[in-house]
Amino acid sequence: MITTSLLIAAMVVQDTLPPAARRLLTDVQYLSNDAREGRGVGTRGIDEAARYIAERFAHAGVAPAGLDHSYFQPFTIPPDAPAVLHTALGGVKTENVVAMLPGRSPALRGQVVVIGAHYDHLGYGGFGALDDPDSTGKVHDGADDNASGVAALLEVARLLHARHPARTILFIAFSGEEIGDIGSAYFVKHPLVEPVDSIYVMLNMDMVGRLRHDRLLAIGAATAQEFPGLLDSLNRAEGARFDLRASGDGWGPSDHASFFAAKRPVLQFFTDLHEDYHRTTDRWQKINAVGLARVAGFVADVTWTLANRPAALTFVDAAPPQMAAGGSGYGAYLGTIPDMTGSPGGVRLTGVRAGSPAERAGLLAGDVITGIGAKTVANLYDMTEALRSHQPGDSVTIAVTRDGATIQLNAVLGKRGSS
Repeated sequence: MITTSLLIAAMVVQDTLPPAARRLLTDVQYLSNDAREGRGVGTRGIDEAARYIAERFAHAGVAPAGLDHSYFQPFTIPPDAPAVLHTALGGVKTENVVAMLPGRSPALRGQVVVIGAHYDHLGYGGFGALDDPDSTGKVHDGADDNASGVAALLEVARLLHARHPARTILFIAFSGEEIGDIGSAYFVKHPLVEPVDSIYVMLNMDMVGRLRHDRLLAIGAATAQEFPGLLDSLNRAEGARFDLRASGDGWGPSDHASFFAAKRPVLQFFTDLHEDYHRTTDRWQKINAVGLARVAGFVADVTWTLANRPAALTFVDAAPPQMAAGGSGYGAYLGTIPDMTGSPGGVRLTGVRAGSPAERAGLLAGDVITGIGAKTVANLYDMTEALRSHQPGDSVTIAVTRDGATIQLNAVLGKRGSS
C-alpha cells in the first residue's frame, strides 16, 4: 500500500517536472491506477483505459482510424488461444485503439508507418504474474508494463500531430498482448490499411519507463539493413542521447513479432527488465518520467524520419525460434533477470529476483548462464526451451561463467506465479 507521505512526496516531485514529463506521468497515473483493475482483458478497467486513450488521441489532434469512423477496432479473444485455454477469457470482446496522421505525398501516403504499444496488463494476477502466491487476486498496475509505452505513444502523437509526413502514420494501442499478442495479430490479419504489405515499418514501445544510465534498447535493428546507421545517426544528432543498444531480429514476446511474422521491418524500444516486472510492485511512483519523455522524443524523431525517408527499407528475415517439442507449457520458474541486449555464448544476468530459486542457488548479477541441466544455453531462446523442458520441483544444474571461471550451481525450480 502506498502511504500518504509517499503520495505527498510524489506530488511534490511531479510539480517540479518539465511539461512533457508531467504529461506523460499523468497518463501513466491514470492507466496504472488501481481503479483500472490492472487493465486485464474483460475488466471494466481496460474498457476505461481504451476510452481514455481515444480521448487523448482526439485531444492530440490525430484522427480516428478504427471502424465506423471511431478510434476502435473491436475483436474477440479466440477460445483456442494457448494462454486462455484454461480461463474464461475465450470469447471476451476487447479492442485496439487506432488513430492516424495522413500522409501528404501522392507517391508515399499509401505506405504506412505503424507505431504501437499494448495497453492491457495482468489484471488481478494469475497467468503471467511473477509474485508470491498471496498476490493472486490483487491488482497488478503495470505502470511500466505497459502504461509507460502507451503514455509515450500518446506523446509521440502530440509531438507529430501538426506535421505533414510523406507517409501515413498509424498510432495503435493494442489489447491482448499479455495473453499472446492477440490484438496485434488481429490487426495484421485485419490491418485497416490494404494490403498489409503497405506497412512500411512497425515501431513498438514496451516498458520504456525505467531509463537507467541512459541505456535504451532497440530490438529488431537487424530486420532492415538501414536501421543501425539510421538509429546511430539520430542518436548522435544532438550529441549521444542514449547508450543505445541496437540489435536482434524481430522475434520476441511483444506486438512487434506479429508484424515481423508478416515480413515487415520492426523496431522495439525498451528500457530493459527490472525487479518489478509482472509484479504488483510495478507502480507509477517508480517511473522515470524525465527519461520517459526523452525516449518518447527520440521515438518521435525515428518515426518522423522513417515516415519521410524516400527509399524502401531492405527487409532482413530470420527463422522463428525453435521451441522444445513436447514442452511443458510455460515451464518452470528460475527467477533470473536477463540482459536483453544479449551476450555471446550464454545469457548474462542483470540480477535475480528476491526469494527466487535463482537467488537460493547463488546466481548473481553479471553471471552468464551457459547451461541448464543437459541443455546448452547460447541465448534467451535456448534458456526458455530448457526451462520449458522441466517441471516445478525439478533439481537442475546451472552452468555459469563468473569472472572468467566456469562454475556449477544447483537450483530447485519453482512454479510460475510463485517465488
